[in-house]
Amino acid sequence: MRVGAFVLAAQFPGQGQREPLHRAVRTAEAAEESGLDSVWLAEHHFVPYGVCPSAVTFAAMLLGRTNRIGVGTAVSVLPNAHPVALGEQAALLHLTSGGRFTLGVGRGGPWVDLEVLGGGLDAFEHGFPESLDLLLRWLREPRVGADGERYQFREVEVVPRCEEPFVPAQGASDEPAPSRPVVVVACTSPGSVRLAARRCLPMLLGMHCDDEEKAEVIAMWRREAREAGKDPQAIETAAAQHVSAGVAQVGDNTREAVESLTKAMPGWFREGLGAHRTVDGRHRTMRDPLSYTELLCRLHPVGTPRLCADRLAATRERTGIDRFALLVEGTGDLAATERNVHRLGGEVLPLLPTGSELP
Repeated sequence: MRVGAFVLAAQFPGQGQREPLHRAVRTAEAAEESGLDSVWLAEHHFVPYGVCPSAVTFAAMLLGRTNRIGVGTAVSVLPNAHPVALGEQAALLHLTSGGRFTLGVGRGGPWVDLEVLGGGLDAFEHGFPESLDLLLRWLREPRVGADGERYQFREVEVVPRCEEPFVPAQGASDEPAPSRPVVVVACTSPGSVRLAARRCLPMLLGMHCDDEEKAEVIAMWRREAREAGKDPQAIETAAAQHVSAGVAQVGDNTREAVESLTKAMPGWFREGLGAHRTVDGRHRTMRDPLSYTELLCRLHPVGTPRLCADRLAATRERTGIDRFALLVEGTGDLAATERNVHRLGGEVLPLLPTGSELP
């Protein structure tokens, strides 16, 4: 099982913007120190929910400050980026990091950043498949041109190009890194599940879903991939890269762990999610912050080390997912976040079943 930290650089009430960014950097460094598998970086614009506006830029910085841990975006918002520019950045990070970079992409939301950054509402509502396909071609082909509805340009050389797997570094996994960056798609609707499955791309599944919902989504993904004629081995390879997002808070007892989150997270949700503005004035309904926090505590590894390990193992058994991106900064406090990461690595990971013990 591969357990990683999910980092939003969340700005909690009363904090400036430098504090969450510093906490995010320290969280990633602590994750590597603690033996976690990866760190996943979120991207947001103009809201305190997360003050990192470029997940790929932040990933570049963290790849330079770490030596072993994988770094992924969860996600880079594709309607706000040119797919060729994002593909170039992904290839650069893949090649210079020895294959430690994973590119997670998603549609984002109908937020005002579509207006500010120039993508427009059509890029959100209709343009994601075209952008995703162009991005994939850039990462897979030696020369690329485009003649679509949104992108048209003459054929050009792909530079730098990802072609050969990396030889494992000493002390790393025996398996070579893939020849190109793994692309993961955030899936929050049947349409996005179909889109990912028909391209045989792994999914990032949200923290609001329980194990039953995730199992149903994965079953749909497999069915759609088979109906699209994908090779069975390719399906299994992609399925092994699915990622389950969640929350993790390790405590001496479950009550303590839950209380540490219910005291801090509702205020962050209220200010952070409440700051989102739609680009077209459409009505949006926000979850009740306290109820949402309590839901997350019930669904995810929040409690004693034993409870946390059992919940992760139960998710793996029910869904088949063994990659996790767990939000570890739910208290909003730097020292508490670092302590949480170290306990996750030092006390929870040793309790997880090994590969031979998994069903």
